[in-house]
Amino acid sequence: MDVTTTHRTPPATCCIIGGGPAGIMLGFLLARSGVPVTVLEKHKDFFRDFRGDTIHPSTLELLYELGLLEKLLALPHSQVTGLSAIVGGQRMVMSDFSHLPTHAKFVALMPQWDFLNFLSTEASRFPNFTIRMGWEATGLLQQNGVTTGVVANTPDGPVEIPATLTVGCDGRHAISRQAAHLPLFDFGVPIDILWLRIARQPGDPENALGYVNYGRFIILINRNDYFQVGYLIPKDTFPQIQQAGLPAFQQGIERIVPFLANRTAEIDSWDKVKLLTIQVNHLTQWSEPGLLCIGDAAHAMSPVGGIGINIALQDAVATANLLTEALLSNALTEHHLRQVQQYRESAVHNTQRAQVFAHRILRHVLSRTDPIQAPLPLRILTHIPGFKYLAGRFIGMGLQPEHIKNF
Repeated sequence: MDVTTTHRTPPATCCIIGGGPAGIMLGFLLARSGVPVTVLEKHKDFFRDFRGDTIHPSTLELLYELGLLEKLLALPHSQVTGLSAIVGGQRMVMSDFSHLPTHAKFVALMPQWDFLNFLSTEASRFPNFTIRMGWEATGLLQQNGVTTGVVANTPDGPVEIPATLTVGCDGRHAISRQAAHLPLFDFGVPIDILWLRIARQPGDPENALGYVNYGRFIILINRNDYFQVGYLIPKDTFPQIQQAGLPAFQQGIERIVPFLANRTAEIDSWDKVKLLTIQVNHLTQWSEPGLLCIGDAAHAMSPVGGIGINIALQDAVATANLLTEALLSNALTEHHLRQVQQYRESAVHNTQRAQVFAHRILRHVLSRTDPIQAPLPLRILTHIPGFKYLAGRFIGMGLQPEHIKNF
């Protein structure tokens, strides 16, 4: 009879579950300050399509503070200095980043796998940083009510990773928060989003927010040779859209974004259309002894504004700023972990409330099937002096930008 042996790795001061933006950034910052850290990423590489590609000015400023901005921007990317929408055929300027107090006054559009490869490569220069690709966390090690590490499946079998602190950065379906039974508050969301790709041609217009008409909202993200397309739909209506057939789906895209005419035929299978079920929720308790959740593991954000990645990165910076000294001196307590939530949750909750408000507007838009005109309140709002700069600050910086602390 085969017997599966669970191996045990040498202890890490910090074990991070999830090699997304928050996990890699936190690992980078802790290792940079001398904290031994191990990051577990269940996939063997970072290449997964239909992920957020927006690196906002607040994140670019963090890279500047780390001395890495110029090196990052040497990678292929495009730059957006403001966001606009085509509403019923009328262009509405929604935000402007030109007045932000940052060195990079734009959103960089870069595939997230390139950003993660870049950041993990830079982190690997620190001897205290270890990343384990293809290691999937399956549970937590716990003793007397304290999380003492992680159980993971690896290519070589199950492994236990003992750690003083375990940080869940494993997204909205986090094994960390499930295993710890942390309580979750869900706002409920009336929309979902379909992700697909369509070829891009020279001369195509740049538009980083979207096209709104006929009860649909379509987002185009420029990936140089193709568009990553986000197609917003009323929640739970994807089966009806599939039942109507691919030709109707293709025609609907072309009607809303006319310059894509004669290109949608490449969407020749529903396998090329990926459904993302949108969630907006947050843990009412981010931590327990030995465990802390941040990023989407602590608070799933909507794609509205493309700000979820940047909120997660701000969580990571705040966590490093607040916990590094305690980790270095082996003095970490539950009080330190609660400080992270106390410091970050107001900005997170207020951002989520703004997203929920935007969802109400989108639900109204998606309830109509006739051609629309830009609503009068929106036209008035976008012409108020300073509106686009305030919107640019909210989207580009967030409510609580963080800065790198040196130890």
